[in-house]
Amino acid sequence: MSGADVFIGSLDQGTTSTRFIIYDRFASAVGSHQVEFTQFYPQAGWVEHDPMEIVESVRICMARALDKATAEGHNVDNGLKAIGLTNQRETTVVWSKSTGLPLYNAIVWMDVRTSSLCRKLEKELSGGRTHFVESCGLPISTYFSALKLLWLLDNVEGLNEAVKKGDAIFGTIDTWLIWNLTGGVKNGLHVTDLSNASRTMLMNLKTLDWDKSTLDTLGIPAKMLPKIISNSEIIGNIAIGWPITGIPISGCLGDQHAAMVGQACRKGEAKSTYGTGAFILLNTGEEVIKSDHGLLSTVAFKLGPKAPVNYALEGSIAIAGAAVQWLRDSLGIISSASEIEELASKVTSTGGVYFVPAFNGLFAPWWRDDARGVCIGITRFTNKSHIARAVLESMCFQVKDVLDSMHKDAGKKGEAKSEGKEFLLRVDGGATVNNLLMQIQADLLGSPVVRPADIETTALGAAYAAGLAVGVYKENEIFASGEKMKQASIFKPVLEEELRKKKVDSWCRAVSRSFDLADLSL
Repeated sequence: MSGADVFIGSLDQGTTSTRFIIYDRFASAVGSHQVEFTQFYPQAGWVEHDPMEIVESVRICMARALDKATAEGHNVDNGLKAIGLTNQRETTVVWSKSTGLPLYNAIVWMDVRTSSLCRKLEKELSGGRTHFVESCGLPISTYFSALKLLWLLDNVEGLNEAVKKGDAIFGTIDTWLIWNLTGGVKNGLHVTDLSNASRTMLMNLKTLDWDKSTLDTLGIPAKMLPKIISNSEIIGNIAIGWPITGIPISGCLGDQHAAMVGQACRKGEAKSTYGTGAFILLNTGEEVIKSDHGLLSTVAFKLGPKAPVNYALEGSIAIAGAAVQWLRDSLGIISSASEIEELASKVTSTGGVYFVPAFNGLFAPWWRDDARGVCIGITRFTNKSHIARAVLESMCFQVKDVLDSMHKDAGKKGEAKSEGKEFLLRVDGGATVNNLLMQIQADLLGSPVVRPADIETTALGAAYAAGLAVGVYKENEIFASGEKMKQASIFKPVLEEELRKKKVDSWCRAVSRSFDLADLSL
């Protein structure tokens, strides 16, 4: 069979949309479809999804991507070898094994309803906020799945009884989708991969299994948790009733980990994905590096049951592209996200305006859930172009904050440099089509930013993992980053060092103004 007759499917389930992309042997997309789904905001700070709507979005995307590829003359029906899955992390679902129905809406990663529960645990546990860091690498935070699961156990009527009966099970979105894809109530597989498991606060980074001490401390029943597997292995076949059936699911990674594979990030190399939030990961190789500067220690990937584990330092930013959506949907300053580049380009600076998008608090490296959004420096001179540019700068300042912490934690030995002795930040995600954003990022970092020819590296990473497990791809092909760099766009800094330092100082002052605002009167 020729390379042109071999295909890998990639299911990319994000925070606001689902996509299914079909790649050929040469990692070129031959068919794709995307569907947006509903975001629910029941109260201030609460964010939910309907798990059944997500399942239906997968069904639609699969069918239409297949139709599109077939219409282009590709024999996908006979050539599809495997499917990889990548997903929004931390988002939490509990459901009934017997009915297949969710017992509550999915609680999304950015939801902050567990703030009071976090404060309670911090006071009660001897280690305070960092009580579980030694085992899982994560602080106690609203961000992670364990706290969301505790809230569900405390607040969903009948859930504890269903757990005792063995009917209620837990999973992140990858687990929910794999269970449905492999049969659901008819023996669906209850599994998760270790990248997603590492984001629950319940997995031990060293043993790569659920941490019994943590489960006991939090009172979470182990029997409702999925089995943990690697990122690249044959998990099970897609069941009858889906647009694609009998094909193995052989790759599964959380979205940011998939992007690391798609970007071919080896030890010492970092990537930043710009989506609803922004997520910066630095591959630390087979060593877990504990952060002293507000970052998370996590799994990068494990590409096979017997493959070595690569770990990472991560900095997670809650609001990046979501701030652009806010300008569009809530303020009406722009009518589409793509308009922000033109609007922001009408001015050469923000005119002294600084915007801190702490809509639901601040993640790394600040970890302040009492922060709220602020826009400072406004004068009569300020117009919507200044605001638009300040929103773009806010994304880049947050990435710089994280990278500065990474440089401190990893040190010179932990970073790979280019031939020109420069640290290169690989970037991806929908927002990176914005050239102004990329130039601002390079300017504020004072180092180059590298954008690949294909910015959808998350879906590509899942396809690579799936293809690796069934022999379509080889690991040395996946990590042949030299060839990929030849096709990349590189943005080099042009901002003067003195002005860069002044802008960073002003940003830090703006961030400090966002603290202690969670209890402002309505």
